[in-house]
Amino acid sequence: MHYEGNIIRPPSEANSILLQVTVGCSRNKCTFCGTYKGERFRIKPDSIIMEDISFASRYCKNQRRVFLCDGDALIIPQDRLLKILIQIRKQLPWVTRVGVYANAKSLKMKTLEELKTLRANGLGIAYMGLETGDDVTLKSINKGASAEEMVVLGRKAKAAGMKLSITVILGIAGKERSLIHAEQTGRVLSAIDPDYVGALSLMLIPGTPLYSAYISGSFTLIEPEDMLRELKTMIQHTDLSRGLFHANHASNYLPVKARLPKDKEMTLKLIDDALSGKIPLRPEWLRGL
Repeated sequence: MHYEGNIIRPPSEANSILLQVTVGCSRNKCTFCGTYKGERFRIKPDSIIMEDISFASRYCKNQRRVFLCDGDALIIPQDRLLKILIQIRKQLPWVTRVGVYANAKSLKMKTLEELKTLRANGLGIAYMGLETGDDVTLKSINKGASAEEMVVLGRKAKAAGMKLSITVILGIAGKERSLIHAEQTGRVLSAIDPDYVGALSLMLIPGTPLYSAYISGSFTLIEPEDMLRELKTMIQHTDLSRGLFHANHASNYLPVKARLPKDKEMTLKLIDDALSGKIPLRPEWLRGL
């Protein structure tokens, strides 16, 4: 396989065939992210992508899923992306699902009919980074979309028949807007009603604008207990029809896995127990991205 630079994928795609079709991120402006700093975004040549699909057809027969790397492979023009999906179906007939990161920019560029066509050709799940439902925080982290736009785009992916997984970040709003961020994020998640929600806890990355703001004192990183209070408030304000709410990423202080609405009260009690000291939090040395 031809891999270049940093290769990232969602935790749930750990056992997937990682097919790198783009390098970097087409936006690459979010203040908290240092994954692709200094990396110029580009779509890899079709010849290389087809070589990698051919490689997977010979050596990846035990893997049932494919994830298209990197940051937002959905940005690939429709005809080229469709060609990739068709070749995956043709050469990897045992694959049951293809996944992709989808940011606001790429979802805006695809029509609903185009997304439906991609879905019909195997694109089964999109991972969208919401981060927050608070417009003030979205602007400050330079996300490039408003909360209402995120709702429209998330619903668009779901209307195309794809599974939708949304990522949010505890602590991203800093101290002053902490609970506002939690409430508004719950509101937006409820409006989109994704299949999965993944809550991460903010870890500051040296070299990013947000890290510089932290060093200068203009951004305050909240304490672990405050992140738990955010998580509690967010879940209180999140109403999903049957979605899974995960906060079991390595960055989190308290592992949480809940089916909403069924497990809401049980999960809120779990968080309360952690806040009261009945359940120990993950130590800093065990946290990671």
